[in-house]
Amino acid sequence: MPIRSLLFALCFLPAAATLRAAELDLNAYDEDNALDVHEICAACHGEFGQGGGDGEYPRLAGLPAGYIAGQVEDFKSRKRLNIPMLPFATERELPAEDVRDIAIYLSRIKLAPKLPVFAEGTDSYTKLLATRQVFNVPRIEGDLARGRVVLQKGCAKCHGKRGAGRAQVPPLAGQYSSYIRRQIDHILAGRRSHPDPEKYLRPYDDADWQALLAYLSTLDD
Repeated sequence: MPIRSLLFALCFLPAAATLRAAELDLNAYDEDNALDVHEICAACHGEFGQGGGDGEYPRLAGLPAGYIAGQVEDFKSRKRLNIPMLPFATERELPAEDVRDIAIYLSRIKLAPKLPVFAEGTDSYTKLLATRQVFNVPRIEGDLARGRVVLQKGCAKCHGKRGAGRAQVPPLAGQYSSYIRRQIDHILAGRRSHPDPEKYLRPYDDADWQALLAYLSTLDD
């Protein structure tokens, strides 16, 4: 079995994701293999795909399987450059069946935005496990009304009116604010691909992006 390591950085680029979605054979999914692969992923992205490092490693849980697979293939082809992935994003280290299995596995993880109400007598371990499966983006300051306008005009066509994603397009709501901002900067600097950035990103300034992030940070409350 090949060595596996998956240091993902995922968000945006819906067009490529849609293409790869059609190539996934959901019936061939091997959960045991996915769990094996995930042991390596979890070191950075968390036991439940919740990410870490305050957005250094993004949330992967619940992202569309086709999108995840597409980004991994872009890492492997060097279409998307991610330095930590260079030694690992190869056919030898991460063959197609591993990409398929981990993409489907991560897409099926559901994180709650807040703790559930526990029944009386619930044991401490159950409560601890539930706590570790909660993910809520911390609120950040900004003009919420302005942020909502930016989302509707610049992002909603692909990412949905509430940033929840569509089909094989990843959500913006429920993702680390710092990670989203870093990807915006990469796209504007030409270091990451995005459909028609002149139309969807270039018209906005730093204040707009701060407002957008502030608004997005409220959508998983």
